Amino acid sequence: MAVENQELRKVGLKVTLPRVKILQILESSDSGRQHVSAEDVYGALRDAGEEVGLATVYRVLTQFETAGLVTRHNFETGHSVFELARGEHHDHMVCMETGDVIEFHDAVIEQRQREIAESHGYTLEDHALVLYVRKKT
Repeated sequence: MAVENQELRKVGLKVTLPRVKILQILESSDSGRQHVSAEDVYGALRDAGEEVGLATVYRVLTQFETAGLVTRHNFETGHSVFELARGEHHDHMVCMETGDVIEFHDAVIEQRQREIAESHGYTLEDHALVLYVRKKT
């Protein structure tokens, strides 16, 4: 729990039991790489016997997002999902059949996006690329 306490303090958040528990769930989700919804976090807390309400989960995730601990994504699944912010840029593919989210990084795509912005007289500050895919049959 010491690591979670340090992470929360580092971003200026008071250490509370709900915050620590939610951060632990995010960190344990597939080594922090899984994209989880507030409902997923709530279900994991409930399964672990924790008494944290869904409204609290939403509030804490929003606080984590504001503090830069998590990144929120709004894929076309109809609800937000969250992943720990690891400081490294990556893009996403979303399987239209299963809803699986696949992370990837491609240096050529990154360079081409910068070039396109510059060719229009802009500097690329940030971007989000999501490819919606379907398995080949």
